[in-house]
Amino acid sequence: MEDLEKAILISFDESGRVESALKLQAVGFIDKIKESPLICSICVERLCFSKLVQVQFWCLQCLHDVIRVRYSSMSLDEKGFVRKSVFSMACFERLEGVDDESSVRVLEGPPFIKNKLAQVLVTLIYFEYPLIWSSVFVDYLPHLGKGAPVIDMFCRILNALDDELISLDYTRTQDELVVATRVKDAMRQQCVAQIVRAWYNIVSLYRNSDPDLCSSVLDSMRRYISWIDIGLIVNDAFIPLLFELILVKGLPEQLRGSAAGCVLAVVSKRMDLQAKLSLLQNLKISRVFGLVAEDSDSELASKIATLLTGYATELLECSKKLNSEDLKQTSMELLDEVLPSVFFVTQNCEVDNAFSIVQFLLGFVATMKSLSPLTEKQLLHVGQILEVIRTQICYDPIYRNNLDVLDKIGREEEGRMVEFRKDFFVLLRSVGRVAPDVTQMFIRNSLGNAVASSSDRNVEEVEAALSLFYAFGESINDEVMRVGNGPLGQLVLMLLSTTFACHSNRLVALVYLETVTRYMKFVQVNDQYLHLVLAAFLDERGIHHPNINNLQDTVAQFTRMNSMSKELSGSEDGSHIFEAIGLLIGMEDVPPEKQSEYLSSLLTPLCQQVKVEVLLINAEVQNGEDPVAKIANIQQIIMAINALSKGFSERLVTASRPAIGLMFKQTLDVLLQILVVFPKIEPLRTKVTSFIHRMVDTLGASVFPYLPKALEQLLAESEPRELVGFLVLINQLICKFNTLVRDILEEIYPAVAGRIFNILPRDPFPSGPGSSTEEIRELQELQRTLYTFLHVIATHDLSSVFLSPRSRGYLDPMMQLLLRTACGHKDTLVRKACVQIFIRLIKDWCTRSYGEEMVPGFQSFIIEVFATNCCLYSVLDRSFEFRDANTLVLFGEIVLAQKIMYEKFGNEFLIHFVSKGFPAAHCPQDLAEEYCQKLQGSDIKALKSFYQSLIESLRHQQNGSLVFR
Repeated sequence: MEDLEKAILISFDESGRVESALKLQAVGFIDKIKESPLICSICVERLCFSKLVQVQFWCLQCLHDVIRVRYSSMSLDEKGFVRKSVFSMACFERLEGVDDESSVRVLEGPPFIKNKLAQVLVTLIYFEYPLIWSSVFVDYLPHLGKGAPVIDMFCRILNALDDELISLDYTRTQDELVVATRVKDAMRQQCVAQIVRAWYNIVSLYRNSDPDLCSSVLDSMRRYISWIDIGLIVNDAFIPLLFELILVKGLPEQLRGSAAGCVLAVVSKRMDLQAKLSLLQNLKISRVFGLVAEDSDSELASKIATLLTGYATELLECSKKLNSEDLKQTSMELLDEVLPSVFFVTQNCEVDNAFSIVQFLLGFVATMKSLSPLTEKQLLHVGQILEVIRTQICYDPIYRNNLDVLDKIGREEEGRMVEFRKDFFVLLRSVGRVAPDVTQMFIRNSLGNAVASSSDRNVEEVEAALSLFYAFGESINDEVMRVGNGPLGQLVLMLLSTTFACHSNRLVALVYLETVTRYMKFVQVNDQYLHLVLAAFLDERGIHHPNINNLQDTVAQFTRMNSMSKELSGSEDGSHIFEAIGLLIGMEDVPPEKQSEYLSSLLTPLCQQVKVEVLLINAEVQNGEDPVAKIANIQQIIMAINALSKGFSERLVTASRPAIGLMFKQTLDVLLQILVVFPKIEPLRTKVTSFIHRMVDTLGASVFPYLPKALEQLLAESEPRELVGFLVLINQLICKFNTLVRDILEEIYPAVAGRIFNILPRDPFPSGPGSSTEEIRELQELQRTLYTFLHVIATHDLSSVFLSPRSRGYLDPMMQLLLRTACGHKDTLVRKACVQIFIRLIKDWCTRSYGEEMVPGFQSFIIEVFATNCCLYSVLDRSFEFRDANTLVLFGEIVLAQKIMYEKFGNEFLIHFVSKGFPAAHCPQDLAEEYCQKLQGSDIKALKSFYQSLIESLRHQQNGSLVFR
């Protein structure tokens, strides 16, 4: 036993002073002990005598593992011994035959030991209650009279039972759910009433002498209220006791908060809504309203805040779902009573779950959507909700410097707030749709108040007000944005004409530029604001440097900055400035000479900077240095040019002002050199590809001369992930230019097909544990993009590309891939796309000229392979679920394919499909004849309906499904 204890101590050692070989030896020794048939006796004996908590924990963990894994193979005597031993320990009793002076008691150990003992006992309950050990709870209750140690242990047992088995906060297997139901049903019938009575007596007895113990009891009780008889709690004894605990000021906050948690559980309990409303009325919850104002930062205030939010949520649910107008009115009256407190706690208290408050407020705002106009009280509520949002999205001034320099703490806080704000911005947009004028006025007042506020809060309040305006823009449609008058126009004018004292702050500058960009459509139709927008981007609000006062200097400053510099204005990559300026100078109202001057002053230094960075990267590579900073600089410049180009339409740069188009062509030429010089630097390839996408939209067909060089470089070094981006670019070209890209496509398709069919596996991708590696995911993404690529080619009159002399060699693997996918891919939409490809190929290739087939063997492949496998056998499989909407769409395409095959091949298709396919599916002759009639008719809907009925009928005749052939 001494060797065992030493081995356990060594195995638990985290000091680093024990040699790894010795530690491995110790672990091997105790693992061997675990396999002993006497392991339960060994563990119980050590638990009685060892005072080492490591040994106690190991023994309890060992017992837990033995019961959980080997229970079915344990003997009756062994089970009885473990049951009796564990129960005695939990009851603070010594085991039979154990000397009082030399033994130890587990309940005198630290909390984690007692929790582990509770877990062992609950594991026994899992297997034995109520069928084998029916009296476990009834037997335990009398021991509660021994005082705090046993009461505390009982709480731990109930908590462990909830955690390990009952609570639905954790994912449960079906077997666990069955056991949980069995345990709850037995407890309800046998002992719940006694347990509740014990809770009441303990809290009443110990509330003054041991409030911590009472808190533990109430915290356990809270877990069980959701499934026990509510009448055991909601009565003239327990509810007054809970509210007395909440309201008595002399009691510890933890105890008062635990009582509030129990009341929240009562409020949240699922029940008939009419009964729920009666319960909520009778609780007289208004008596706790005043508690939140006493000390809003306290733990009790947080608990009360959560209680009030839960109470309001239940009232809102009653008001929405109860049918009686009187009951709805009662719900709304109670809700109106609690709302001021909910708004107060949301703004002033630390609430356990801000998400639940947002969900409640979203539901409350939704009730106003059908009301017009809003009442005075509702408008008041809207204003209070907006104030809640503003308060919640404000940054804490304590992080101001961290956020400004964006150090590690600042990045963490910014990331946290980005996530935290998302739900509140959803709420803001909802409010904005219900009461747009109120929302705009609130934002206007928030901006005004923020500007006038003291410097210690100015930054955060200005940033919050601007963020509100930015988020509000998502709820405004383009039509409203184009109207140049009214409250919105006044608000945009205020935004453009206001200079904030805190504009040097990074967060303020960032959100300011983003907000101006968001409302750019408004400015575009109200060109009298153009000078204000340009000023906003070019003065200290855009670049933070008052001595820089013209466009060219602004760009020069931007292009000199290292990408890692913290001097960047507003936007982290500067692209917001360029997007906004591009939208402005790209307007046709700008004179051509000025437009060319502005654009040249932007593009020239940027392109020059790219050339400089390329030289610097080469130098660093030759010196063995990592050019990561220089690469990031080029990425940043390309993003800026990309953003700038968004303001220029294709018509403007190609028709009305070709000089502008020439500038972008020259820029494209410069950036394409990056692919030549650095073909394997993936971040640069990605950014250049993105710019090519932009130029396709901006330059239109005039981009064609640049494509061969670009596509050659992009294809040369492509890995699966980069091939995806390449195919997306080709798809864009095809969709925009259709047959104009035939020559380009015929040139690149053989290389693309050869690369992809060589990379993709011929067998289906593996599934199951360990199959979702990054490599597999990249290949799956490539395959999905390939299907889209083939579909785009086929549906844009370009199927002849597959038949060019250099492409014919890839026709068979393409057909086999499309066939396998059309018949059995797990994604129904992908299957539909493949069937559509076959339909288009049949239409394009099955037109005989002088009796010869355009594609020899294609017709027989379609009739003998595609028709039977895809159009018959695959739909007979029971995995083809007609109740699924996407599957029905796929089925419609399959039926259309049959119609097209009959139109192209006539009886040749019909004879093979009906005489060979149908018999294999055991189709009755009369149904086969009716199918022929429907197919030869002109009603495609009737054919689809009949064929579905036919397939379902054939399925009923079969036991199982046809194997794919």
